[in-house]
Amino acid sequence: MELIAEVFLDTALDLLKLLPFLFLTYLLMEYLEHRASLGTEKLLGASGKAGPLAGALLGVFPQCGFSASAAGLYSGGIISAGTLAAVFLSTSDEMLPILIPRAVGSGGFGVIWKILAVKVLSAVALGFGVDIFLKLTRRKVRKNVSGLCEHEHCHCDKGILRSALSHTLKIGAFIAAVTLAMNFAVALIGEDALGSLLTGRPFLGPVLAALVGLIPNCAASVVITELGLSGVLSAGATVGGLMTGSGVGLLVLFRTNRPMKENALFALFLFAAGAICGVLLDLGGFTLTAG
Repeated sequence: MELIAEVFLDTALDLLKLLPFLFLTYLLMEYLEHRASLGTEKLLGASGKAGPLAGALLGVFPQCGFSASAAGLYSGGIISAGTLAAVFLSTSDEMLPILIPRAVGSGGFGVIWKILAVKVLSAVALGFGVDIFLKLTRRKVRKNVSGLCEHEHCHCDKGILRSALSHTLKIGAFIAAVTLAMNFAVALIGEDALGSLLTGRPFLGPVLAALVGLIPNCAASVVITELGLSGVLSAGATVGGLMTGSGVGLLVLFRTNRPMKENALFALFLFAAGAICGVLLDLGGFTLTAG
């Protein structure tokens, strides 16, 4: 009973922290849909060309709600696929809250800067790469906020506040259900068992870490960060796993974006990016030492 109560409490706290981000995101989208003119749409399109750079820089803040917001903005056609990729790859989730207190006591801020630098640079490069690839192959999918509203049956004609609240409650309920299931799974399996999956496999470490990082639960980034700091996990595997750890962003993407095949390809891209970057970092002798 104590375990069940703890899981429900953790899930409720995670959801309470996330809901404000979701509501503000949908409120912005509703405002843009109701107020945007052709000139505003052109302005958004022009500014979107630098989206991957802005997304990579903003993504480093330790808030999984930002990745969830980015997923909603992409589903509404406000940001590009490259911008979404940059946000997801640079998002820190629980990494910084773990690293910063330790750095204060040991002066190891160099470790933080090294991880953030690799994540941001990789996110910028891959984000722009995604946008360029889609432009050259003409595979850009037309999206708009009204299409998202139609899919969600939110009755946008009732006002932006009510519509935004409707979006938030629907997505929040979906995230709560999935997160609750994930929290129970982690609690039953144990973080130690999850960590043992990543150890003792030199070459497969980055691949497995990138796969674990896709788990939409903060426990994944916690385990990867702790194992990386303890030296059990290689530096490449640590960074690779943290690159794919976008929190609940993927959940929101799968819930709001269509076609579903596009979401699956996006998740596969994140996995490949984290795994390949992790392997290359290990081959290049990258370390997490402050020096």
